Amino acid sequence: MSSEKDFSDTIYGLSKKRGFFWGPSPEIYGGSAGFFDLGPLGKLLKNRLESRIRSEFVRAGFWEVECPTVSPEIVWKASGHLDGFIDPVTQCTKCGQVFRADNLIKELAPEAKVDGLSPKELTEKIEELGIECPSCKSPLGSVEPYNLMMKTRLGLAQDAYLRPETATSTYLLFRRFLTFFRGKLPASVFQIGKAYRNEISPRQGVLRLREFTQVEGQIFLLEQDEIDWPSFENIEKEVLPLLPYQPQEADKSDVTLTKMSDALKKGFFQKPAYAWCVYVAYKIFREMGFSDEVMRLRQHLPTERAHYAADAWDVEIYTKSFGWVECCGIHDRGNYDLSRHQEFSKENLSVKVDKKPVVPNVLEIAFGVERPLFCLIDNSYVEDEERVWLRFAAEIAPIQVAVFPLMGKDELVGPAKILFESIMNAGFVAQYDQGGSIGRRYRRQDEVGTPYCVTIDYETLEDGSVTLRDRDSMLQTRVHKDDLPGILEALISGKSRFESLEK
Repeated sequence: MSSEKDFSDTIYGLSKKRGFFWGPSPEIYGGSAGFFDLGPLGKLLKNRLESRIRSEFVRAGFWEVECPTVSPEIVWKASGHLDGFIDPVTQCTKCGQVFRADNLIKELAPEAKVDGLSPKELTEKIEELGIECPSCKSPLGSVEPYNLMMKTRLGLAQDAYLRPETATSTYLLFRRFLTFFRGKLPASVFQIGKAYRNEISPRQGVLRLREFTQVEGQIFLLEQDEIDWPSFENIEKEVLPLLPYQPQEADKSDVTLTKMSDALKKGFFQKPAYAWCVYVAYKIFREMGFSDEVMRLRQHLPTERAHYAADAWDVEIYTKSFGWVECCGIHDRGNYDLSRHQEFSKENLSVKVDKKPVVPNVLEIAFGVERPLFCLIDNSYVEDEERVWLRFAAEIAPIQVAVFPLMGKDELVGPAKILFESIMNAGFVAQYDQGGSIGRRYRRQDEVGTPYCVTIDYETLEDGSVTLRDRDSMLQTRVHKDDLPGILEALISGKSRFESLEK
């Protein structure tokens, strides 16, 4: 456990030093747990992740919407959040500090099995493991449920809540969606926006926030659509790292690389449409830069699932800081959501099937952006004999190109700034730097994950060639400055490799 803690300190130290994230925020007032500021590089990285996420949803046939982040109390009563959106908490009997019980157990006893345990069972588990208050080492009280909703008021009289996720505000638009999609189902939409959860005692930094950016995709469909899902044919040969729940092997933790068609035959997934949703979530995380070596898709235990959920799987990422981190949930929600809102709003949210009203089902992909952002930094961190560097995929790196004059002399600075402007005009995020030795400048860019550096020297003035350096291999080659935008586009998009440029 100490090594994980040491590594998370290393990641947080680098992130704060280089401007990925700062906090807890506001730092000058001591900070409030669960709030962090994104620095310039963190915001660039987040923008890149959101761009990849948005692109994958659009490719999969989803349409993006944006809804208010505050809704009246009746909405959250209907959705079940006021009664069921709770965390198990325990309070120190001496110092009064409050902790989320299941996370505290996982942190202090990583091998303990706590998923799906009731508050009473968590109380017994704390006693069994002898877990004490991390702050003062005193006994902890019994575990109790705690509602995570953030309350506010609209005007003088109407109670309201900040949304804890984006999905509910999407469900409220169902009748509008029917018009937009010309009365035809399936209908697929997604949102990327702020959500708020009043965590009682946020721990693990940016992995558990009170304010974060939530991504959720919903598919409204009928039972027959879930079986007759043509898109499954396009992915049935894809192989995913699956960890299905199997009652006879409840403690099994080995991932199996499984073809999607085989997973359906073996009953890992009950319906092709849901299996396709799991693949879409997997593809999104692959596009964000995660490999199969650090990713698994784990099926929820029956005790973990919501009472209305027919199935639920998580995308989990392995980190050196905290082990396996849950980053995304894929849920078969049945018709629970639309049925509840139909009941409370008294509006018709059904469609006609064989002349009978039927409330559609919902399949959901849901995750926050900040968790994969942290996991990406953690996974990308490399420290060797020569340097500390971040091995971001070139398409994801916050800064894609750095431009240096070999020295800060006017005859080099002028051409370097002109080249910098041309690279920016070509659509790349670039940084100009003329401070310090060239080796020191290389190390600075390595530390923030910049894949390519370009240096202008006196040879540039003679023949127009520049030095292009590759971050991963530290190899260098000469290319003509006029060819640079095209070369960078090919390298960053993965169409060519740096080694092919060497003379």
